[in-house]
Amino acid sequence: MLRSLYSGISGMRSHQTMLDVTGNNIANVNTTGFKASSVEFQDTLSQLVQNSTLPQADTGGSNPAQVGLGVQVAAITTNFAQGAAQRTGVPTHLMIGGDGFFVTRNGGETAYTRNGAFLFDAQGRLVTADGSFVQGWTAQDGAIVPGSPLGNITLPVGAVSPAVATTTAEVTGNLPSDTAVGEELVRDVTVYDAQGAADTLTLTFTRTAGGWDVTTDGGATTSLTFTDGQLTGGGTLTAGPITIDLSSVTGYAELSTIAISEQNGRAAGTLQSYSLSGDGSLVGTFDNGATAVLARVALATFVNPTGLEKAGSSQYRPTVNSGEAVIGEPGADGMGALISGALEMSNVDLSQEFTNLIVAQRGFQANARMITTSDEVLQELTNLKR
Repeated sequence: MLRSLYSGISGMRSHQTMLDVTGNNIANVNTTGFKASSVEFQDTLSQLVQNSTLPQADTGGSNPAQVGLGVQVAAITTNFAQGAAQRTGVPTHLMIGGDGFFVTRNGGETAYTRNGAFLFDAQGRLVTADGSFVQGWTAQDGAIVPGSPLGNITLPVGAVSPAVATTTAEVTGNLPSDTAVGEELVRDVTVYDAQGAADTLTLTFTRTAGGWDVTTDGGATTSLTFTDGQLTGGGTLTAGPITIDLSSVTGYAELSTIAISEQNGRAAGTLQSYSLSGDGSLVGTFDNGATAVLARVALATFVNPTGLEKAGSSQYRPTVNSGEAVIGEPGADGMGALISGALEMSNVDLSQEFTNLIVAQRGFQANARMITTSDEVLQELTNLKR
């Protein structure tokens, strides 16, 4: 039988594989986090028709003569180039800007994905669209413990931010220097004890001949003196466990803006809302104004990401040639940063894929024509006996 007949068959098979890969790329043009694949061909065995010969004194050497036996698929390679960003506005949607994969777990299997279309289930666990658990670290006392094992990320609905006792307060603004001696200005601020119980701290500012006296409702007193409107004495006042900072107070004329601008205590609070930051942190906001890190999303990288095996659902499995997963935090140690409220779209280039479609189609047609041509040659051979 003719060798060209089998070469044509191998060419048709290889170009059919190229058509299959190209068709899959086009089908997934709008799949979140999808990475396009490409087909690489190589020739198969070549039959030696004539050996090479050694050059002699009176004759030159000759090269070997070989006839190729067709083509085969050498590799189907995944292109991990960055896809375009699409803003969704959903806070649980995450996009990796750079290298890395999200780590997910379903049953006993750990998989990796670039699809960051996450959501919280009925138990407050961060999951993928197919229900796999997104892996990361849970915070302890508002901090991530380095080196702790990965686990499911859970939104602690009903979490409580502990109360903080007031230890410092700051007074800012201006005390009018043209106020009559003996006049008073009273300012109140709410402060808290260690259990979160609220109390009112009252400061009374009394104009004196030399400046202003500041008195707390507990009886603590200090005198403020000014030179050309700038404070020159009495910048601190202690009221029990609370240290009051008065160093920013000024004493210019015709301006009364004195106020207790802040204090560092708060009552206990419950979780009110959450957000995901660029380093993968799940940050909770409590109704007492406090914020705390609740958890952090983990990322994984591989020495050879093209060695990963596609497992469906936009997920990948490690193989012996991908290397082991290296776990780290987003934005550190070569990991990409996270973008909240956005998704990474497919990196399929439609213009390139349609070009590949034409190339594969013409290659298939050419190999099919080679088979019909070989068949005609065989027909001529059979017609020799008539």
